[in-house]
Amino acid sequence: MSTPPTVLFVCQHNAGRSQLGAHLLAHVAPGSFRATSGGLSPAEHINPVIAQALQELGIDTSAAVPRGISAADLETADIVVTMKPRLALPGPVTGRLIEWEFPDPDSWAIEGVRDLRDRVLGQIRALSEDLRN
Repeated sequence: MSTPPTVLFVCQHNAGRSQLGAHLLAHVAPGSFRATSGGLSPAEHINPVIAQALQELGIDTSAAVPRGISAADLETADIVVTMKPRLALPGPVTGRLIEWEFPDPDSWAIEGVRDLRDRVLGQIRALSEDLRN
């Protein structure tokens, strides 16, 4: 495992759920992990409501740009967290694979996104504790 371990969050467009995962892990455990994210078919920009919900926690997403993932990303990540089960990944995962299930917040209002953010945050806190032990 690399130091710090690389945790790759994956969703379809890397505009919502995977952005939440990576930003929240970096927020909860700064310096303990290399949190990154990607998508299978990346959007042009991060979902603005996701950015707003993260900003409410003091998390800056201004530099966040959705990106695609490659087989090399999956091979080099120590932990891959899919934000939706059974995604058709572009290659095998050589590290630990964790599959979570969160709905796509593509067209949600801020109230729904706040709830999603808080549920993802709970999972992130538990994951962070698990990985530190």
